[in-house]
Amino acid sequence: MMHLLRLPVIVASLGYLVDMYDLFLFTIVRVDSLTDIGYSGDQLLEYGVALLNIQMAGLLVGGLFWGILGDKKGRLSVLFGSILIYSLANIANGFVQTFEQYAILRFIAGIGLAGELGAGITLVTEILPKKIRGYGTTLVATMGVFGAILAFGIAETFDWRVSYWIGGVLGLLLLVMRVRVFESGLFLKSASEKVKRGNVLILFNNRERFLRYLKSIVIGFPIWFVVGVLITFSPELAKAIGVIEPIEAGIAVLLSFGAQAVGNVVSGVMSQYAQSRRKIIGLFILLSFLFTVLYLLLPITSTYGFYALCILLGFSNGYWTLFITVAAELFGTNIRATVATTVPNFVRGAVIPITTLFMLMRSGVGIIYSALIVGAITTALALWALRTLPETFHKDLDYNE
Repeated sequence: MMHLLRLPVIVASLGYLVDMYDLFLFTIVRVDSLTDIGYSGDQLLEYGVALLNIQMAGLLVGGLFWGILGDKKGRLSVLFGSILIYSLANIANGFVQTFEQYAILRFIAGIGLAGELGAGITLVTEILPKKIRGYGTTLVATMGVFGAILAFGIAETFDWRVSYWIGGVLGLLLLVMRVRVFESGLFLKSASEKVKRGNVLILFNNRERFLRYLKSIVIGFPIWFVVGVLITFSPELAKAIGVIEPIEAGIAVLLSFGAQAVGNVVSGVMSQYAQSRRKIIGLFILLSFLFTVLYLLLPITSTYGFYALCILLGFSNGYWTLFITVAAELFGTNIRATVATTVPNFVRGAVIPITTLFMLMRSGVGIIYSALIVGAITTALALWALRTLPETFHKDLDYNE
């Protein structure tokens, strides 16, 4: 277990702490920051959603860029570059005066944030013995919990601008620590061999490999169905369900993401005890659908009961880190960083067709049953994909595609 205290593991874990700090901080200070620069009323939701979508676009672009870079130049190049970009973007966020400035900086921050977790998970899985790889990724997830807590504490204590500056400084301090981090031995071995590294076409020129890649994305669909539909549209869904008092989407987001961070830790530990990634991911997918049914069909009238279900839904989303670990373990060293970095960002991007289908069906069957049908579809697809993927817990990662 002393392997878990190796510097690359600690630094990767701290990187996810700063990553989660930034993601949570934007969610927490969104209203205050937009109000401070001159927006109010419906504009807070309109411009807030626009900023989230712009950040999502940055994540998609960054996922592809950092993934390819990680396989071509090494995992450390991503860990250095990504945190530098989003740390500087964080500091600059504290100076914004207009929506346009905010939008540009959230896009840049999104590009930076896209590389952190995938590169960190890749590095951790490659340097740790196979029996404790799951503990390494669980440690990364645990630090993510602390990042979320830290963001909430800082935002409650300081002005939103100061909160951004603190996040940027934390990132730059971590950058100094990374100077001493060593590269993955598996990557160095792969780099010395005559093999194409970071070639995205490898994922599409072989049917079996393409399906493996596609399935590794599909198993994450229920996570972003919950985030993109049930949590994002929680005020509208709560009203349709019969909740008496208005529901605040910001509180629903905060509670669900906080619970997801805890779920990441629990699922990681459970996978080590079960010595299986597939079984635990399957359990969390089923829990997610169970809580979806309860969320949509229970005759809840109190805000406390509704928020409690948001917490349970967030917890069931807690196989996020585990499913990225599986994606990294499913592919060879020469394409592993590309997969581990693009898969979570493509899952995030899947929120577009998921929410589009939800909106299209809403006019025909109503908002409740539209959400229920879309939830059933994403769950069925995820369980099918998981069932047809191999177990990766004991897999040797020393190979190329």
